[in-house]
Amino acid sequence: MTMIIVGIETSCDETGIGLLKNRKISANLVASQEKIHSVFGGIVPELASRAHLERIDKLFLKTLEYSGIKAADINYIGVTNHPGLKGSLMVGVSFACSLAYALDVPLYKVDHLHSHLAVNFMNSEIRFPALGLVISGGHTTFFHMHSPVDFMIAGRTLDDACGETFDKVGRILELGFPGGPHIEKTARKGDEQKIKFPVILLEKDSTDFSFSGLKTAVLYYVRKNGFRNIHDICAGFQKTVGDILTEKTRRCLHKYNVKSFLLGGGVTCNRYIRNRFYDMLSGTDVRFFVPDEKLCLDNGIMPAAMTYFLVQHGIKPSSKNIEVIPT
Repeated sequence: MTMIIVGIETSCDETGIGLLKNRKISANLVASQEKIHSVFGGIVPELASRAHLERIDKLFLKTLEYSGIKAADINYIGVTNHPGLKGSLMVGVSFACSLAYALDVPLYKVDHLHSHLAVNFMNSEIRFPALGLVISGGHTTFFHMHSPVDFMIAGRTLDDACGETFDKVGRILELGFPGGPHIEKTARKGDEQKIKFPVILLEKDSTDFSFSGLKTAVLYYVRKNGFRNIHDICAGFQKTVGDILTEKTRRCLHKYNVKSFLLGGGVTCNRYIRNRFYDMLSGTDVRFFVPDEKLCLDNGIMPAAMTYFLVQHGIKPSSKNIEVIPT
């Protein structure tokens, strides 16, 4: 039996519509807002929600056209309803509810963080229990998972998220927004051993994160020394982030007996960070999974994938009057 699922993602500044057909991607279209927000050095919530409102219906029709699937053929709809920016979430949820009413199909509300990891679940080689780490602009969170629909938080950031820290350091260094890609590119010409920033690990055995101190350390360094060795600053900062992420992952893997480790979130597009995890897990029995880069950034396949597994595990759909739960 054919199962066609549309996923709708508008939690922040990307309008994403994805279509899954029998667990395979038929279309995955994203309307980026990077040009809108880069002028301000960060995301402006009001502008984000307006951009979603202007684009979502056209993007949906374009997705159908691209995939060759008719709206009447859709079996399920999945939409991100938390966490995220309230105005942005409301656009996606309102559109999804209206579409579900019009097509008379089941509607599922989806956790944005769960769906970042759910794109990995489409790989049939994943074995549970598993440990997942979402590293994004708004979140840095570990999940211990016994199945694709069973998530337990195993650690989280206590202040700034990892991606947020990249953006703030990028702003300090006047590299532009978003900061992550600029820092990664600049760091390639630097010496990661030249400047030592603090590796903040909190209490012994803690699996929570704290990045605000690292951001402040970079700020103080720049105030004292300026930008003259910016390549080394970026390399040293990026190495410190990698040290923190991998050490926290070691602690989590020691605490939980898992068969698979999954990554998700925009920061996992960073090749240096990916390689740090590959190096850490080499020689272990834990299998490592990370999505294609196009599935790491916010997109509609994420809620579509999560919806697929909710349906497969017999989870009942939501009502067609979904409430949004902002960050």
